[in-house]
Amino acid sequence: MTLREWKFEDILGISELEKECFPSGTWSYRMLASSFESENFCGVLADEGGEIAGYGGITFAADEGDIENIAVAESYRRSGFGSAILEALLSAAAERGIKKVFLEVRVSNSAALGLYLKHGFKGAYARTRYYPDGEDCLVMSKEL
Repeated sequence: MTLREWKFEDILGISELEKECFPSGTWSYRMLASSFESENFCGVLADEGGEIAGYGGITFAADEGDIENIAVAESYRRSGFGSAILEALLSAAAERGIKKVFLEVRVSNSAALGLYLKHGFKGAYARTRYYPDGEDCLVMSKEL
């Protein structure tokens, strides 16, 4: 596995993986492309033999970071890819002097919840009926 920053030419592949991992669609192709216009965004991609195995993104504002998304292709799950992407995003945040990182996760996503807990995130509060299908989300945070 090779971790690197997203390149503009990766967006189509990231967009396809986004549709695979999140059928209700969290990020559109246009949203992914517009991330390159912001100097307050960092995207990390996991490359496995030329294939996009996973990706993640974080946005920075003042001394806080918001992890926008982490996704791993089904065939690479439970193999450390999610942890590696999360660690790279947290490292990018620390390099920018970020003090606290937030993220949102579906309450039913036990794999993601386990990943975030393992990396020191704690539940902050819930947002009811947050997702388009009516599911709640848990907002989690971590002090850096």
